[in-house]
Amino acid sequence: MDGRPASESEIVLRQLMLPEHANPFGNVHGAWVFKLMDEAAGTAAMRHCRARVVTRLVDQMTFDAPVHVGDLVHVSARITWTGRTSLEVATTVVAEQPLSGATRKVNSAYLVFVALDGNGSPLPVPQLLLETPEDHANWVAAEARRAHRLSRA
Repeated sequence: MDGRPASESEIVLRQLMLPEHANPFGNVHGAWVFKLMDEAAGTAAMRHCRARVVTRLVDQMTFDAPVHVGDLVHVSARITWTGRTSLEVATTVVAEQPLSGATRKVNSAYLVFVALDGNGSPLPVPQLLLETPEDHANWVAAEARRAHRLSRA
């Protein structure tokens, strides 16, 4: 199985936040933001594997600032690590005020997915090809997160 670089499967989703995404005070629900993150990360994982994937776990989710009605949300997802049948995807959420262009980072998380074959059994994933120093640093950090997760199990 050939390896693939993270740049080949990277995803950026953009969505304007509307009143139906928010509470009565105009703050977008965290669950809505997470839904977008899961979609972006799952799509990146699926593009990398060229197979069906399922979310296995969410690691280190943070909400650093609120998202408001009227914000244009940018959700980026990039593969950081691959194992035998699983892979980690880093997601970052940036909110943009479209009239001013001002942006702020509002959220980030690492999601782990498992690739599945047509019968729902785990499927080997392509190796991640590390192209840049950032890719190497992301891999090392992902290995440390994985070791920490395994030590808690």
